[in-house]
Amino acid sequence: MTTLSFMKPSLFALVLFFILLTGCSTATLGKKLSDGETVLITYRVKTGNEAEFEQVLADAWKVYRAEKLVFASPHIITRDKDAGGKPRFVEIFTWVSASAPDHAPDSVKKIWAQMMSLCEKRDGHGGLEGGEVEIVGSPK
Repeated sequence: MTTLSFMKPSLFALVLFFILLTGCSTATLGKKLSDGETVLITYRVKTGNEAEFEQVLADAWKVYRAEKLVFASPHIITRDKDAGGKPRFVEIFTWVSASAPDHAPDSVKKIWAQMMSLCEKRDGHGGLEGGEVEIVGSPK
């Protein structure tokens, strides 16, 4: 199963549109986006915690930017429901380097703990899963 195969076709098209829209923008801090590590993270949020989780995601983004750990774009957050009708969020963004999350400051680790507390394992998947992805252009 590919990383994005769980998305509905219309959601995939929307995500792809925003990736393409922001994927060519230049990065801040004098670094190129190609120097970074783009990740796609899936969050399986506990039912009833969606609003709190969205706030934690917003807070996390502020911390990442303040700590100069991520590029401003791309940054995409999607929300849908899994096959069981439970809430799932997907976030795509780019760390300034592959080592940035490995050397996260305590402020980031605190946010990650909050995220994990709002997520749950289900259907054989962790509450929070992700990995590196490559942004590609649309087929010609």
